[in-house]
Amino acid sequence: MKKRIETQIAKLRDDLHKHNHLYYVLAQPVISDRDYDMMMKELEALEAEHPEFASDDSPSKRVGGAPLDGFDNVPHAVPMISLSNTYNREEVREWEERIRKLLPADLAATMTYVVEPKIDGAAISLRYENGSLVRGMTRGDGINGDDITANLKTIRSIPLVLQGDAPRVLEVRGEAYMPKAKFVELNQKRAAAGLDLYANPRNTCAGSLKLLDSQEVAKRPLDAILYATGELDGIDFDSHSGMLDAIGGFGFKAQVKTWQCANIEEVLEAIDALAEMKHDFDFEIDGAVVKVNERDLYDTLGSTSKSPRWATSFKYPPDQVETVLKEITIQVGHTGVLTPVAELEPVFVSGSTVSRATLHNEDEIRRKDIKIGDHVIIEKAGEIIPAVVSVVTKKRTGEEKDFAMPEACPMCGSPVGRNEGEVALRCQGDNCPAQKVGKIIKFSRRNCMDIDGLGEKLVIQLFEAGLVRTAADLYALELDQVSGLERMGQKSAQNLIDGLEKSKSNDLWRLIHGISIPQVGESTAKMLQDHFKNIDELAAATPDILEQLPDCGPIVADCIAMWFQDEQNQQLIAGFKSHGLDPQAPEKSAAHAGAQVFEGQVWVVTGTLANLSRNEAKELITSLGGKVTGSVSAKTNFLLAGEKAGSKLAKAEGLGVSVVDEEAFQKLLP
Repeated sequence: MKKRIETQIAKLRDDLHKHNHLYYVLAQPVISDRDYDMMMKELEALEAEHPEFASDDSPSKRVGGAPLDGFDNVPHAVPMISLSNTYNREEVREWEERIRKLLPADLAATMTYVVEPKIDGAAISLRYENGSLVRGMTRGDGINGDDITANLKTIRSIPLVLQGDAPRVLEVRGEAYMPKAKFVELNQKRAAAGLDLYANPRNTCAGSLKLLDSQEVAKRPLDAILYATGELDGIDFDSHSGMLDAIGGFGFKAQVKTWQCANIEEVLEAIDALAEMKHDFDFEIDGAVVKVNERDLYDTLGSTSKSPRWATSFKYPPDQVETVLKEITIQVGHTGVLTPVAELEPVFVSGSTVSRATLHNEDEIRRKDIKIGDHVIIEKAGEIIPAVVSVVTKKRTGEEKDFAMPEACPMCGSPVGRNEGEVALRCQGDNCPAQKVGKIIKFSRRNCMDIDGLGEKLVIQLFEAGLVRTAADLYALELDQVSGLERMGQKSAQNLIDGLEKSKSNDLWRLIHGISIPQVGESTAKMLQDHFKNIDELAAATPDILEQLPDCGPIVADCIAMWFQDEQNQQLIAGFKSHGLDPQAPEKSAAHAGAQVFEGQVWVVTGTLANLSRNEAKELITSLGGKVTGSVSAKTNFLLAGEKAGSKLAKAEGLGVSVVDEEAFQKLLP
């Protein structure tokens, strides 16, 4: 009897998976919605009666589960680095010339490209092991992301179980998005219910994926397109176009439109063709992505610290609209810079309603001859930040007014002035509340201390309530203090306290970046972490020592040293320590220290290894002085071949390259 029930449940699950794929991926349903619902109800009833046959792969799991307390932040098996941007045809040609120089002439001559839409959504990564979805993640900072598996399972076009012969590990990456028509419908329903409207599809999608209640996410009309891979084990792809075909065969919705191009001129033609149809897709796009088609060149081309060299994005010019500049106000930032802001007649541009735009500085206002009352052209710089592009001078009536920057800080009344060599005006006050609030906001941001539950509005609330004056004060907050604030319930308050506690385990570079040392951005902070064990070692470093570090010239070195000499900053660091925030740089592995047995050797790794992933094998080789490339050539010294090694093994044997299996490889290790 039980065997029959188990078989019946398995068949219902399999049928529902197939109908999901037909409906949500192929748009080719073969049964009615009513028949589908009846099958789902039958499955849910059987699963309720027989919990011993429960499975996370069941289609019934797509409706969502119990709300979570928070998301786990977990590392990506392979970093999710973002693409570099190009903005004109010449920059695309320059990108192509740069990567050709990195390749042997014979490979450069045969290199081809794929052009595809740049989807404006939320980046996601899906990990499948032996065919089952085990984890879905956000991009996060590229190294670590949030585990949002429960939310991604609610997206019907994402398979819970792969079709066909699944590999041991398959990570696919792409974009979750909200279809434009579905976004309009959602806002129409909210308007009818008297609720605030959502700003744009991208932000609505990203916000939906961060909801802790997956049952609420299941109500959002989200979709996903996959176009890249992360970790692979038991499968390999020779080309990007072949990879897209293969993942489509596994049941994913892959890129809906691509162009295969033999040369850079065809790439530029494809970019133009895509621009003509950019409004025809059911998702928003903000550009084109150009990728080298031959995936075995990716390792050779490599990556910068931020972006792969084998791909780039071409950003289309943003939409521009006309509106009226009603007033110019002043915003004071965390470094004291006074930024003029245009207060606009609200207007819809690039997916959202805009009522404010940056004017950058006084010189910019003079250069563009901007006056209060002008008709102006605005756009979203990079499709994100609204900016005034120009003035429609022919519409001037003579009633427009000139603008002058204030002589005192509008927030604290302190004098303002310019630092030598700078255009911007700065508040000269030491206790400007706007600067203090701005520094705390920056400290909490995702690319700094990434404190869950601490947004800009809450920082302002905490400051105005007198609960925090510096970032160190955050760590002295107590639950009842936070829960007593307006619109802060017990759960939200607990989330903040938990987020602060969790941030104490962050890497050192996040603290360095978060404390607002002039001239020190994210990449410099990471470099400093590589050379100093903790904040005390960095504080003790002299300018002479700092100047010896990579990308740390005399200006940066002086800024760092002067920051730590300031008494208020010393008190800030002491405050962090008193509350248990004293991160240490991660220790570098001592394994194989000093042993460079693969010095000068070129390796290729292929096939499925029994005891190591391919990434682990590559890391071992590079840690021992070797170089790992993605393609076999006459310059290759060794091929590490696991099961199903395929064409690379045949090519290595044809070229006389030494082939070693995993057992032989282990014997070579010190």
